[in-house]
Amino acid sequence: MDRLQFEVPVRITPAPGLPVEEIYSVEQALDFLQDWPKRKGKVYDAAFNACFGATVDVASAEDACRAFMAFCRVSGLLASDMMFHGRRGAGARTFREARA
Repeated sequence: MDRLQFEVPVRITPAPGLPVEEIYSVEQALDFLQDWPKRKGKVYDAAFNACFGATVDVASAEDACRAFMAFCRVSGLLASDMMFHGRRGAGARTFREARA
């Protein structure tokens, strides 16, 4: 497995009515962030820095994935059926289950 590949792809809905897309790697997440029209804010900066950091071995792909998922969640892009790992012992849940 490529060191920059996400363990589980991040599922996003880029706009209402569009199909769900999957982001499989740090590079794809970084491309998505660079194309994002509103390139500002703490969550955006954290995601961009984590993804860029992973490309130069300063951060892990797992850290980049978490930061990218947080950005997608805050931006309303995360697909409602996206599985993510909760805190230790919480197990995997969908985004919808975690919000309930």
